[in-house]
This record gives sequence, structure tokens and C-alpha cells, in this order.
Amino acid sequence: MGIYADNAATTRMSRRAINAMLPYMDDIYGNPSSIHSFGCQAKDALEEARQRVSAILGCSPREITFTSGGSESDNQAIRSAAAIGIRTGKRHIVSTAFEHHAVLHTLDFLKRDGFEITLIDVPESGLIDPEQIRESIRPDTCLVSVMYANNEIGTIQPAAEIGRICRGKNVFFHTDAVQAFGYLPVRTDILQVDLLSLSAHKFHGPKGVGLLYCRRGISLTPVIYGGAQERGKRAGTENVPAIMGMAAAMEDAAADMEKNNIYVTELRNRLIKGLSDIPHSVLNGDTKKRLPGNVNFCFEGIEGESLVLMLDSKGIAASSGSACMAGSLDPSHVLMAIGRSYRLANSALRLTINERNTPEEIDVLIRTVRESVEALRNMSSDWKDLIEGKREFLLP
Repeated sequence: MGIYADNAATTRMSRRAINAMLPYMDDIYGNPSSIHSFGCQAKDALEEARQRVSAILGCSPREITFTSGGSESDNQAIRSAAAIGIRTGKRHIVSTAFEHHAVLHTLDFLKRDGFEITLIDVPESGLIDPEQIRESIRPDTCLVSVMYANNEIGTIQPAAEIGRICRGKNVFFHTDAVQAFGYLPVRTDILQVDLLSLSAHKFHGPKGVGLLYCRRGISLTPVIYGGAQERGKRAGTENVPAIMGMAAAMEDAAADMEKNNIYVTELRNRLIKGLSDIPHSVLNGDTKKRLPGNVNFCFEGIEGESLVLMLDSKGIAASSGSACMAGSLDPSHVLMAIGRSYRLANSALRLTINERNTPEEIDVLIRTVRESVEALRNMSSDWKDLIEGKREFLLP
């Protein structure tokens, strides 16, 4: 059995989530839009799940729209705010340079529709200063979109403070909380968000299902047309089994968050300490204000993807960045945004652990990463140039 350390990409489904789904794959299989008893059973389950997740998020069930996941939720949130902006003569959006591509690519699309986008520069710490947001908001700003926790380097943003600024300036605030839920308190009232995205497979729920919170009074623009499901906000037959699995996973994640965070933070700190001893390496992102299970390092003189493949050959699942960019030849835009050079950004390793990992696994991770980095450096012409002084080291 190997070691799974890629929980930012996806998590293993919990037994409770699986069990919650099974009845809706077998006995209660009706279409929730049907008016016969089979459909009514499914509809009742759907609305029960909506009530359960809204209770966790501190909002009304009518403010929840079920989606296929975080990317769809991000798209719909941003495009809805933009549509309102068009109607009110506001075509300016503020975001950051290291958002998930579901946000950045949607913003690129809106540029072609005449929107002006301001992307806040990110310091090396990976922490956004709320004053940067305040100073970027203009009279024609319709939306601010800042993720709650970064998916690559795990830094936690001051979402509640940004929410207060936006509320005070009457500007919509959207946060991608996909990586945050289960590790951080996600309450829509405390965060003062208008729009919020979640994806179930990041907290032991099924893949292919998520939700979008939209504050009452804000009109959602559908991104999928074809039916009246989700009160006309998202066409397509609802995935009732997956939604029931998500509701169960959300309840478990919220209930166990404090206990899990204490345990996982200890493992994370142990892992950071062990990897920091590797010469010419650097931790990416703030050391304290980061998700409990996120560890992201650059190791000078190697390629991150080669390291990931070597670790995989030794039974360890890791990544060199966002799973959504797997196979891309470009370095991480997140690491480039915090000031890493092209070469360093290509040397990254992301290890994301959770409560299912053990101290013994952490020790194996430290030892195996050290050995693999050394082996790759011994094969690297880039490393040879550094050792021979043909190029200067970027990292001490």
C-alpha cells in the first residue's frame, strides 16, 4: 500500500458518503423533476440535502444551487456578477494573479466582452493585503473574486476582511472556498460573501458535484440551459446520489474540523522541518497562515515532474502543482505570481496530507523525497552547472 499525499487534487471518499449515496442508486432512483411518487422521493431527498448544507454554511436553502463542482460554480458566480455589472454600467472586476484557472480563464473570457480586469500582485508570502483590494475598487467595480485558500501553496487569505470592505463599498464579493472547506470555518454570514464555490471531492465527497452559494437578491445567470431545474438557475437533472454524498461528507468535515486540524498541522510542521534540511530548497507560501495539510517546496536543480514520477515509482502520490494543469509544459502561475523564477517554479513539489496520513508516513515521505532529490540532482546537467559554478544558486 502506497502513501497518498495529493489530497489537494482529490480525497478518498468517506464510508459515510458512500453509504449515503447507495440508496439513491438503487431504491430511490426517480428523477426529482418527475411528479410521480418515485420522483417525489428523490425531490424530498434533494431538498433535505439542500437544508443540511445550508445549515453548515449559515445561509438559507434557497441560496444554494447544486453544480458539477468548483469550476462550474466559479464560472457561474463570476458571469452572474458580470451580467449584473453590464446592466448597471459596471465593467470592472478585481481579482488576484494566483487564482484558480476556473476564475482566471473566466476573467479572460470577460475581457473579450469589454470588461477591465485588475489582478492584484501577490507578495512572496502568498498573502493578499486587504488594503490592496480596497485601493483597487473603483466606482465601476462590479465584483471582487479572491480565493479563501490557495490550491497550490495553501496560503489562507483574509476573506472576512475583504468581505467587509466589499460590503461597505456595495461591490459583490465571490470567494472560491474549494480548498478551504473542512480546514477553515466557512460561514457565509461571517465571511460576508455574496457568492461562494465548493466542490465535494476535496472533503471526502464524490467527484462531479459541488455547490454555489448566492446571496438572496442576486440574480444568477445560468451557464447551462435546457431545463427548469434548480429553480431555473442550472439546467440538467440533479445528481441526487452525489448530492446526498456531498451533504454527508460536509457534515463530517465540519464536525471533525478542529480535531483533524490539530493532528494534521503537527504532521505538516514535521514534514516542513524535514524537507527544509535539504540544501537549496525553499518552502513556498507563508509558514503559518497556510492550510494544515499543505506543503509546497522548490528544490533547485531538478524538475518537479521528474520528482513526482520518481516518487510514484516508490509508492508515493504527490504533485508538482494544480491537478487541473497536469501535463502543461508551463510552470505554475501561482509560483510565478509570488516571484519564483521560471526555473524554480519548474522544480516544485506539492505534498498535501490529511487526517488519514500517519507520523510513520511522514517519516517515509521525508526520507524518500531527500533520496529522490539527491538522485535527480546527480543526473541533472543543471545541477552540475550549479556545483561547478557555471551558474549561481538562487537558493541558499
